[in-house]
Amino acid sequence: MADKKLTFEASLKELEKIVRRLEDGDASLEDSLKLFEDGVRLSRECQERLNQAERRIEILLKDENGNPSLEIIRAEDLREERGEPKVKKRIVFDDNDDEEESPF
Repeated sequence: MADKKLTFEASLKELEKIVRRLEDGDASLEDSLKLFEDGVRLSRECQERLNQAERRIEILLKDENGNPSLEIIRAEDLREERGEPKVKKRIVFDDNDDEEESPF
C-alpha cells in the first residue's frame, strides 16, 4: 500500500476491501496477517480523523448568544437518529462435548 495519505473516504473504502478479502478466507496466512496489519492501521487512522472532526464540531458549536458552547455529541445519540447498525455475521462457539476437540 502506498505511503501517501488517503482521504477518509478512500481509507474507509480500502478498509472495507481488506475486510472482504479477510472474510473470503482465500488469502494465505502471510497475506492475511499483512491485510490485518493494514486494516488495523487504516482503522486507527479513520478513528483519529473522526476524533479530530468531532473536536472541530465541538469548537464550532455556538450558543444562542454566538458564544462557543461545547456540546458533546455522543455515539448513542447518533445511533438513535439512524437506527442501530445491523449485524452481518455472528460467530458462535459451541462447546458440545460430543464432537471432536478442536485445536483452536
